[in-house]
Amino acid sequence: MNEKSIKQVLGFWVLRLCMGFVALILVVVFYDIITKGAPAVTWTFLTQSPREGMTEGGIFPAIVGTFLVTMITAILAVPLGMGSAIYLNEYAPDNFMTRFIRMSIRNLSGVPSIVYGLFGVALFVEMCHFGTSIISAGCTLGLMTLPLTITASEEALKAVPRSYREGALALGATKWQSIRTNVLPYAIPGMLTGAILGLSRAAGETAPILFTGAAFFLPDLPNSLLSQFMALPYHLYIMSTQHHNITLVRPIAYGTALVLLMLIFLVNISAIILRYRLRQMKKE
Repeated sequence: MNEKSIKQVLGFWVLRLCMGFVALILVVVFYDIITKGAPAVTWTFLTQSPREGMTEGGIFPAIVGTFLVTMITAILAVPLGMGSAIYLNEYAPDNFMTRFIRMSIRNLSGVPSIVYGLFGVALFVEMCHFGTSIISAGCTLGLMTLPLTITASEEALKAVPRSYREGALALGATKWQSIRTNVLPYAIPGMLTGAILGLSRAAGETAPILFTGAAFFLPDLPNSLLSQFMALPYHLYIMSTQHHNITLVRPIAYGTALVLLMLIFLVNISAIILRYRLRQMKKE
């Protein structure tokens, strides 16, 4: 075996060890959460409101609140993100301003979520007079998700060969017709996957909703988008760190963590299935 072959084998084994180490950490974390949280996840736990300072009852209001906030996030982030990506990749000229906008979007992806939370307080809670509410939290998470959605959508558009556009234009199609018929059908799977993964990240955020509307103990369901709400991430944070009897509620905290993981897992699986089906439809 020559020197290049030895280096190649060693390189592959290093990569396998890295992958195995990451997988081992995931298995340990999931095993701990599942074994300690599964006994708490019952039908009552999923369908009832909390009682006695969240030492009894369930987390149904938190599930509803998380769902409503995620829906508002999707309504704001997905159309704006995809539209911005289409403009930047297909229409915007390749000049300093466009490059500066792209760089700014990528920098915004790395801004800590707590900064978005403070910005949401200033913009939506105070300036727009939404108060601490579902809509303030959803709009804040939507702004936080936008950079990821734009970046993922633009990368999906770049993956479509340039010849698809040129062929449509050569046949007399307009710029928009070329994009709509020859580009978007092939880019949509990747664009939707990026958007859904961004939403799954937003569903697990705590800091933005901490400032903009989440409440720890609110047994009643919200009656409007301007109401405060319970949410799984914030609920888990309080149960794990701030409750007056953490030992007593620890099984409930693990159950909440397991439910949140299951919801995010379902969102990610939905993205994979949706991408697969859209690609199969294009092949047909």
